[in-house]
Amino acid sequence: MAGPRAYLDHNASAPLLPAARAAVVAALDVAANPSSVHSEGRAARKIVEDARRDVAALVGAKAEHVIFTSGATEAATTLLSPDWRMGSAAVRMSRLYITEADHPCVLNGGRFSAERITRLGVDSNGIIDLIALQAALGAHDKSEGLPLVAIHAANNETGVIQPFPSIAELVKAAGGVLVLDAVQAAGRIPLDISAGCADYLILSSHKIGGPKGAGAIVAIADLMMPAPLVSGGGQEKGHRGGTENLQAIAGFGAAARDALAGLAEMERVRALRDRVEATVVRLAPDAEIFGKAVERVANTTFFAIPGVKAETAQIAFDLAGVALSAGSACSSGKVGPSHVLKAMGYADNLGALRVSIGRDTTEADVEKFETALAALLARRTDRTKAA
Repeated sequence: MAGPRAYLDHNASAPLLPAARAAVVAALDVAANPSSVHSEGRAARKIVEDARRDVAALVGAKAEHVIFTSGATEAATTLLSPDWRMGSAAVRMSRLYITEADHPCVLNGGRFSAERITRLGVDSNGIIDLIALQAALGAHDKSEGLPLVAIHAANNETGVIQPFPSIAELVKAAGGVLVLDAVQAAGRIPLDISAGCADYLILSSHKIGGPKGAGAIVAIADLMMPAPLVSGGGQEKGHRGGTENLQAIAGFGAAARDALAGLAEMERVRALRDRVEATVVRLAPDAEIFGKAVERVANTTFFAIPGVKAETAQIAFDLAGVALSAGSACSSGKVGPSHVLKAMGYADNLGALRVSIGRDTTEADVEKFETALAALLARRTDRTKAA
């Protein structure tokens, strides 16, 4: 199809923002190591610390409680550890509690052994079973250590928002620690860790329009931290060794500033998302939109159309100039059954398509999607008649 392509896959990776690109380019001219004490090193350190303040502001945190990592997967693997410290004292997390619908970087359990992981179910909308969580935490053997709960704030496939304030209350009452995977929520819904929504947040630069290769752990306080996953020269207060990725961090900070300012535009994004869904239902009345009955982030829709294979449809959209996903894009490009839909009680072989948009998405992008979907469904109708 002629004309510019429509990029509708922001949940996989958002386009690099102009401000983030400019920050990266400017940082390329700063050759020094941020740990060096000379003037050049201090200039590099200022870039890191300015970005740290910007990332903290996005989620209501203190700058000193932000630890930069190479991305969300490293942040998750660092936090999902049985071994923690409070000052010089060792603290043991004896069991990890997650849901079957979490992102693979959480679902894999980090540094916990399989027998120390409890997977909790979700309902048909993808919402955690709070009664089951409360029961599991109530049965937790505190003599072995503390319970660690990790869950996504917003699902990367469906966009469904978990009731994380209620989850935080249950975890606090049980004397546990809550890690909130906020990768798909940051910049799309307001987050304020100081209000007690979690003890730790996981963030990713490239999901909010920053460069790839940067992420963060954000803590509500720094009294207790996990054992480092990467040890080295004491960077990031000893929590993450290795010279900071100056350029990626600079871009991350710029993207965080933009994301915070852009929260006011989410209703316009929601209107575009709703138009996508209205088109899907109009052209395919038998389509199912997953999680539509509960609160979702404004930019995401995940749907299935009977008789339309997700893999085939994804290719057809791509050829028509529309980039979207058949579920998560974090599995080396493979397309297969959605573990999220399976957790929600749907058949293993059900394929679905994800449209995830952003503040740069235009009416023309949505129109291109509508045209491509109409052509795809016309072919489905032709095949049905031929049969």
